[in-house]
Amino acid sequence: MWFFARDPVRDFPFELSPEAPEGSPPGPWVLHRGRKKATGSLVSIFVYDVKPGAEEQTQVAKAAFKRLKTLRHPNILAYIDGLETEKCLHVVTEAVTPLGMYLKARVDAGGLKEQELSWGLHQIVKALSFLVNDCNLIHNNVCMAAVFVDRAGEWKLGGLDYMYSAQGNGGGPPRKGIPELEQYDPPELTDNSGRAVREKWSADMWRLGCLIWEVFNGPLPRAAALRNPGKIPKSLVPHYCELVGANPKVRPNPARFLQNCQAPGGFMNNRFVETNLFLEEIQIKEPAEKQKFFQELSKSLDSFPEDFCRHKVLPQLLTAFEFGNAGAVVLTPLFKVGKFLSAEEYQQKIIPVVVKMFSSTDRAMRIRLLQQMEQFIQYLDEPTVNTQIFPHVVHGFLDTNPAIREQTVKSMLLLAPKLNEANLNVELMKHFARLQAKDEQGPIRCNTTVCLGKIGSYLSASTRHRVLTSAFSRATKDPFAPSRVAGVLGFAATHNFYSMNDCAHKILPVLCGLTVDPEKSVRDQAFKAIRSFLSKLESVSEDPTQLAEVEKDVHAASSPGMGGAAASWAGWAVTGVSSLTSKLIRAHPMATQAETNVPQRPMPEGHPAPAPTPLSATSTTSDRWETQEDKDTTEDSSTADRWDEEDWGSLEQEAESVLAQQDDWSTRGQASIAGQVSPPEHKSPESDWSNWEAEGSWEQGWQEPSSPEPPPEGTRLASEYNWGGPESNDKGDPFAALSVRSSTQVWVC
Repeated sequence: MWFFARDPVRDFPFELSPEAPEGSPPGPWVLHRGRKKATGSLVSIFVYDVKPGAEEQTQVAKAAFKRLKTLRHPNILAYIDGLETEKCLHVVTEAVTPLGMYLKARVDAGGLKEQELSWGLHQIVKALSFLVNDCNLIHNNVCMAAVFVDRAGEWKLGGLDYMYSAQGNGGGPPRKGIPELEQYDPPELTDNSGRAVREKWSADMWRLGCLIWEVFNGPLPRAAALRNPGKIPKSLVPHYCELVGANPKVRPNPARFLQNCQAPGGFMNNRFVETNLFLEEIQIKEPAEKQKFFQELSKSLDSFPEDFCRHKVLPQLLTAFEFGNAGAVVLTPLFKVGKFLSAEEYQQKIIPVVVKMFSSTDRAMRIRLLQQMEQFIQYLDEPTVNTQIFPHVVHGFLDTNPAIREQTVKSMLLLAPKLNEANLNVELMKHFARLQAKDEQGPIRCNTTVCLGKIGSYLSASTRHRVLTSAFSRATKDPFAPSRVAGVLGFAATHNFYSMNDCAHKILPVLCGLTVDPEKSVRDQAFKAIRSFLSKLESVSEDPTQLAEVEKDVHAASSPGMGGAAASWAGWAVTGVSSLTSKLIRAHPMATQAETNVPQRPMPEGHPAPAPTPLSATSTTSDRWETQEDKDTTEDSSTADRWDEEDWGSLEQEAESVLAQQDDWSTRGQASIAGQVSPPEHKSPESDWSNWEAEGSWEQGWQEPSSPEPPPEGTRLASEYNWGGPESNDKGDPFAALSVRSSTQVWVC
């Protein structure tokens, strides 16, 4: 019977990379890249081949193997696995690069920042402090060849081949026999008289000084070059001089050296070092300290190295959310770090956390997720959006906080392309109908109309036919002026979805009614739209063969590309609403609130319109189509064209303080409108939701506009008439002032 011996190298769970070995440091080891066979994860493998007649070197390699296997410290090269046979030694560590190669590569890419070098040296000194003060060990080989860098840019101390005990047991320091390493030995080692008095750390601190010199100036040509600091930063020079002093007795302990460098104004006293130190101790920090740290972290990430953000900050952020209850405060730095990830990494690391966050009931987290959706929406697939995200997002339509309702409406622009038939054409339209008909905040009603115009190309043909005309017609009867403009622009932006019959019988009658609107900007947009639709009808009348081409999109399936045709045809609609909302809202938000708070009651069918309430001669005249809003806009006409430059953060930023102070909204609301109108009875979202079909459906919201009799001279026009729109619920709402200020956020169609 034959017995076959197993090859331990072949059975080793790690394999060497076929690439050539990396630049191995001087010494017995050769550094190879490798990977774990089971998972493919990258590692570094130090290989020593046993050679005949090299017993001394073999003993040094075995001692290093043993030391590395037993020493565990964050700043010492991490041991993973090892293999020892009669022919070779294999030591598997975390994936690292020799410091010399790393610095050379970074110099070619622009060089390392001073803060990165300060943290790297901090780590090496901390490792020396651990060895000397805690383990009573002398490293005896501190130099560029003994330092390695991992993928996060962390410096690790290796090269444990010549380590020995500071207590003297086990003999003195082993002989190196390698000139490249012996040049870093301190001068007192050549003094055989024994008169030199030194501390146990003196030799290693001299070698640390040599390392600092090489980091800033390149390879050390000779020991005499240490007298010239060269490019060493001025804040580090005094401490460096202590390290390379001729008297070994005055060389500081590694722990004291760290304290000196971290003093105010010191080389290691900077934001990057502070951030790293906090991350190393984050598990024992108080919750309040963690909250403050994550809030300030975003400001610093732009100046931190990309590898550090990806491999050190990101895992801590994920851990803080998963186990530390950090909440919404981690979102901003999380998405900021996410920009450094590849699409595959983002899908694996960020998206599972985002999906879990959407199920949170924390309002602050929900609104921040909606605000920053643009940063991660491209990484979400359609099944995830429809089954795990949209069901949670739609709760925002029913939220009592207007900031969340507004941001939820805006988020539909990003989600609509990924929604399925049921969610987009049924569920979303149901919520939009309710918001446009019954929401008490004018800007939210306006944004709902604008959003509908923007996502119209994604709707099915039947939904477009059923919804668009009714929705935009309802918007033209809204008491909030920007909503009426949004309705006009919505018609223009979606013109290619209407048949010629609808244009003539449904749309133009609605637009004609707006030609006598009290707001001049509404009238201007109405006239533009009327001319555009008339031009379209006239072109078909002149050449009936164009009918098929003009109506080709009416019954077409949903397609994101169809929106481009509308935009090119009605380019004036793209910027029309910006000027209006800028002028109406930004100058005097409270005036707008007071104007929209005028009660609007529906007129019974068959009854003549009541005479408008007369105003004093000082407020209006018969030849002026001007309300209080127009007066305000005249004062702020210089800012009319800057609406597009505004961001959408005003309402949400103020809402964050609102979320923190939910004590007594109604009291403050009543105080803000004292002497005007008492606040309305608040209805729960559920009660409004339950009968949306009766009160909020698109079809019931649109009626043929009736032409009221001309009002007497000296009165306001149309502001007291009901144009078939929803009844105004703005009066007395405590969020009204907040929402009005937010209406600088009203979108463009």
